[in-house]
Amino acid sequence: MAWTEREQKKLDAIKRWEQEHFTQNATDLERTFQKWYDYKINQLEPITKNRVYSVIDSALFHTHSFIQNSQSQVDASHRLLTEARLFNPAIEQIQDMKELTIDQLSYIADQQIARQRMVSFAQGGLAGTGSLLLLGLDLPAVLAINLRTVQLIAMTYGYPVNYPSEMMIALKVFHMATLPKGMQEKAWVSLEEEVNYHQAHPYFYEGPEEIADAKWIQGPLKQVVKGTVLMMLRKKIIQGIPLFGIAIGAGVNYRFTRSVSETAHHFYQKRFLSELERGE
Repeated sequence: MAWTEREQKKLDAIKRWEQEHFTQNATDLERTFQKWYDYKINQLEPITKNRVYSVIDSALFHTHSFIQNSQSQVDASHRLLTEARLFNPAIEQIQDMKELTIDQLSYIADQQIARQRMVSFAQGGLAGTGSLLLLGLDLPAVLAINLRTVQLIAMTYGYPVNYPSEMMIALKVFHMATLPKGMQEKAWVSLEEEVNYHQAHPYFYEGPEEIADAKWIQGPLKQVVKGTVLMMLRKKIIQGIPLFGIAIGAGVNYRFTRSVSETAHHFYQKRFLSELERGE
């Protein structure tokens, strides 16, 4: 596919988004939380921290594998291809998605993202009811929803996440997109260098496989804080319904998924356009 003026305009828009996104200053509340978090994390023994990171990495890998092999993911893949054939009947597999234009791919991705945001919104609302079971499932559920969101975006732009290299890139995009905004730029640049200049065979991955670290855990920890707030709001009911808890749970999850999906979408858009510009 030839490089056009439309692709150049889209790439320029993404670069402007990068400048705005990565220069956003932290709020006073975020800075306070950062100081408290740094103090707490430094109190842990290195061995303990490494064990925690290892457990989280293992959980993320297994979650990715479970999602990838689930029937819902197979159905999502078929739905993507069906939508793509509305623009190009010759589309047969995920890699063929790259035959579509950036506007067509953006449209399809936006449909996937909208569905995932609503799933996250509903899941947060259920957790906000104050049910101990739903609150306990909230953190793994919101992480799984957002990991699946990244996978769907990757597949939309023609990157099959069942390949080991693409699986790791998707996990790293998820990691980058869930970092505090002030820490995302370094991870973004590092990941860009990896996919642009150090890309290995799709069936092999030779780079570092560690995902969880002290910086990343802040995201899940904020979800734990949200759960604590929802527990406190369990008895704040209106006509028997904990409306405040439902509103907070749904709103926080929606905002989290919106942030993750926006960052991941811009990353895969830029990756697609960069490869197109280079004629790959």
